[in-house]
Amino acid sequence: MINKNYPFSGPRILRSLFFLSLLCTGFSGFAQSHKIHFGLIYPVSSNGVHAPLDTNNVSIHLIAGVSSVEKGVAFAGLANIVLNQAYGPQFAGFSNHIGKKATGPLFAGFANVYGEGGSAALAGFANVARGEVKGTQLAGFANIAKNLKGGQFAGFANIAANGNASQFAGFINVAKDIKGTQIAGFINVARKVKGAQIAGFINVADSSDCPIGILNFVKNGEKSLGLSIDESQTTMLTFRSGGKVLYGILGIGYNLKNKKEVYAAEAGFGAHFFPSNVFRLNVELTASHLEDFKAGDYFKSSFKVLPAFKLGKHLEVFGGPSFNYTSTNTTEGKLLHTQHLHSWQNKWSDRLQSLYIGYGGGVHVIF
Repeated sequence: MINKNYPFSGPRILRSLFFLSLLCTGFSGFAQSHKIHFGLIYPVSSNGVHAPLDTNNVSIHLIAGVSSVEKGVAFAGLANIVLNQAYGPQFAGFSNHIGKKATGPLFAGFANVYGEGGSAALAGFANVARGEVKGTQLAGFANIAKNLKGGQFAGFANIAANGNASQFAGFINVAKDIKGTQIAGFINVARKVKGAQIAGFINVADSSDCPIGILNFVKNGEKSLGLSIDESQTTMLTFRSGGKVLYGILGIGYNLKNKKEVYAAEAGFGAHFFPSNVFRLNVELTASHLEDFKAGDYFKSSFKVLPAFKLGKHLEVFGGPSFNYTSTNTTEGKLLHTQHLHSWQNKWSDRLQSLYIGYGGGVHVIF
């Protein structure tokens, strides 16, 4: 049953649409003289069925607008569809679709899809450019561009064939060749990188001298397996991977002194200095943990200075001092080190914190 008093009942909807169409028709003469496009949705607009052929200075559509070229600003409740160029800013509640080049900025609640870009593109979900982008792409989920000359910022992923800028993503960045910085929460993937790769876990590249990640798979870089022991009798089997300068560290081990907290894990970053055929200096910053998988824990962060001597192409011995900070609430952890530069314990906690000088050494097998 239709409620006749309800403003959006069937007959009133028809009357409203009819009135809007008359308004658009009456407005068309004025609009064409001023190149203003006004309407509901194609073809119910001031440009009518010829809208895909028209060039406008201003476009305003309640739902969606269609045009050939937009020289100025365009607003649409749902979508702007421009078959060729857009020179001014485009605002859409859902999406902007530009067939060729978008010189002005694009703002969409969901997605911007365009041929080339000369300004910023901001979308709640994705920006997709089929050609070159000379500007910034910001998206809640993903940015995609063929050639990039600007920044990409995405909540999940950035993808570019070639880039002369930086990529920042919550999860993954992908580029063929990039001159800039890749920063990702989890993984960066590229072929040639002239800049830094910074990832929460993995960097992958053919060539990248400055990868910063726990695991770095660089084709022309260096990887090694190391066996080491430190002053607390913690032995570690460690995988180091990176470029010519920076590398990541990931290891597992066993403490020979403790009876309970014996299982060890280590992660960190390092850098090679003064490399030669027989010597180099490895400087590392690591965090390690001893665990018995029950109550209590032992945490240690270390700054290590490790002179290393090469015994051939694939073998290296190293050893040197370390500056350490420890925090533990276990009996065994408190007894691992008794000589401290400084130690303290809060009245409301049984956790002992300390600073001390240590040492360590071992061997690397390089491949």
